[in-house]
Amino acid sequence: MFAPLQSNVGKQIIENFNIDASQTDSILLYSEEKGVSIKSTAALHIAKQLGFPRSLILIFFIVPTFIRNWVYDYVAKNRYKWYGKKDACMIPTPELKSKFLQ
Repeated sequence: MFAPLQSNVGKQIIENFNIDASQTDSILLYSEEKGVSIKSTAALHIAKQLGFPRSLILIFFIVPTFIRNWVYDYVAKNRYKWYGKKDACMIPTPELKSKFLQ
């Protein structure tokens, strides 16, 4: 399930795990087993759940975190330049809405 960092659930997670919100404008992944993962580590854990062939990206866990996060930040900084930006947000379907906590 998803929740924006600005939502009540997002704020609770940030507070409970002592995350500096001014330093984290990225993806956070929470699981009861592993706690909170941030940036590239969170993205790789998500990719693991997507199945083959996307799960092959797990090979990047061998790359040190500081290098993975640098690449993650570089892609995040340039994504609109490379892929464009929409002028309007999509209206989520009821099925998609059910995946959000708030």
